[in-house]
Amino acid sequence: MKTIISDGLAQLGLDANPQAAEQLSQYGQMLLEKNQVMNLTAIREPDQVARLHMLDCAALAGMADFAGKTLLDVGTGAGFPGLPLKILVPSLELTLLDSLNKRLDWLEEVAAALCLEGVRTVHARAEEQALVKGFRDSFDFATARAVADLRVLCELCLPYVRPGGTFLAMKSTSSDQELADAAHAIQLLGGRVREVRDYTIPGTDVVHRVVLIQKVAPTLKGYPRRWAKIQKAPL
Repeated sequence: MKTIISDGLAQLGLDANPQAAEQLSQYGQMLLEKNQVMNLTAIREPDQVARLHMLDCAALAGMADFAGKTLLDVGTGAGFPGLPLKILVPSLELTLLDSLNKRLDWLEEVAAALCLEGVRTVHARAEEQALVKGFRDSFDFATARAVADLRVLCELCLPYVRPGGTFLAMKSTSSDQELADAAHAIQLLGGRVREVRDYTIPGTDVVHRVVLIQKVAPTLKGYPRRWAKIQKAPL
């Protein structure tokens, strides 16, 4: 796993710290071990974990300057993409938000095992925590790797980003219509699409996409709405 990751980071053109590949590999091993007792990923082969999780997330490190910035990973799950970004950019201040406490407990174990500082976990629902002072319009970056419609992701994530910051949504390359449908939501929530970047995961033929949405104005009061409303009537 370590060799695959190390080679992949080089292919991505990332000048990572020397121990990054080792830490990402250790993280992957911990993921596979924990996955035997907790449903964290459907990917169960070490080489696939290396490529489809670690290198997929690592690709984001070359798309923005994360050094010394704050990032909120919304619905972090098994820690993707937040934790790989933290490993690659140690000065990044990372907040992992998830609605399932036992996942966050495990992520705290991983951060401790990898000696990562500047990582905090928040157990909350995304649409509720966005209303809390110190979270709303506060982060340099927000990320989401969840399988959800972009309109929904924008309403859950953009409220956290400060004006001038960026929301990075990880999507498939077949998301053109989804992106078009989300135009109204993005504008309403104070965002503007800055760039859409497709990338190939090293060692695979898999092409993924990141939609970079810049926050240009504070999110209007009243958003995000309650979860039932978000689901029933996407913006």
